[in-house]
Amino acid sequence: MGSGIAQVAAQSGHLVVLSDTNDAALEKSKAKLQKVMARLVEKGKITLETAESIQTRISYTTDLTDFAACGLVIEAIVERIDVKKAVFQTLESIVSGDCILASNTSSLSIASIAASVEKAERVVGIHFFNPAPLMPLVEIIPAVQTSSVVLSQSRDLIDSWKKVTVLAKDTPGFIVNRVARPFYGEALRMYEEGFADFATIDWAMKEIGGFRMGPFELMDFIGNDVNYAVTESVFASFYFDPRYKPSFTQKRHSEAGWYGRKSGRGYYDYAEGAVAPEPTKDKALGEELVWRILVMLINEAADACYLKIASAEDIDLAMTKGVNYPKGLLRWANEKGLGHCVETLDQLHAEYLEDRYRCSPLLRKMVRENKQFFAEA
Repeated sequence: MGSGIAQVAAQSGHLVVLSDTNDAALEKSKAKLQKVMARLVEKGKITLETAESIQTRISYTTDLTDFAACGLVIEAIVERIDVKKAVFQTLESIVSGDCILASNTSSLSIASIAASVEKAERVVGIHFFNPAPLMPLVEIIPAVQTSSVVLSQSRDLIDSWKKVTVLAKDTPGFIVNRVARPFYGEALRMYEEGFADFATIDWAMKEIGGFRMGPFELMDFIGNDVNYAVTESVFASFYFDPRYKPSFTQKRHSEAGWYGRKSGRGYYDYAEGAVAPEPTKDKALGEELVWRILVMLINEAADACYLKIASAEDIDLAMTKGVNYPKGLLRWANEKGLGHCVETLDQLHAEYLEDRYRCSPLLRKMVRENKQFFAEA
């Protein structure tokens, strides 16, 4: 992620310092950037002169004191709050008093990171999505301590890099990693209940739902170890709210070392010569599978709006630009009918008697007042 963010900044004309504790990692990053630039030149997207100019704007170092002249430092290290705090404390002793210190964390508390430095008002969350040069979305997350000037400067800068920015409250998962949890969680739940196998659920979400990848394909792509760790973290961060409860199926796959593509085995077998399982292409079943996952995603998006995590506009923008959903979830809710969403959630809650299926108060209120999320829908 750090290399990708450095590339984006350099392509926007900035002088960039890229740091790592490992010389080999820096060499690998430099070689990767050279390949990326060569590919862009080959495709005619940039000239050779431009490619060389971008590469010369990035310097590589293992010494954090080389950040002394920077106006903005974006941390993109391991997702451990103690390590991040230590790095921010070191950085504050090196950079100028008006340098903005930003974290690329996907879910950790920005307020907690900010509390580790003397000038907490200079700290902000700037969360890119992988790969940073290609994915347009960036979540901007102010901590309660972040100054309005730092927030405005940060967002204006990232906007100038031709990124799509959304403003998110400093809560676990921010927008995307919070709202997207049911895409994985409800798919796993339906598998465990015997509704359908992995291939059928993936087929339904792609062919009927219009998603680019099914949930099991995507978890195998991300890595089950990574996805499960995020799920556990979000579950704990929300004080063990049942909506974010992890799955034993994913836990066992992770424990078995079945991480997905990177290990050669996950929900699917990626060994050479392995035969992909055939889905059950039953349209009625497929529509039922899609709607159950979709209504849970809609409910999560509505609750994020209800709890002022972000605006309705930014929530829909985040899900389409950050994880390539076929349409915004709240616009999808309008299309399906908010009353239908409430009715489905109430049926699930009555069936399971689990808080996991509680309907967002905002959906109920909007149905009662005959409102929709967007007037044009």
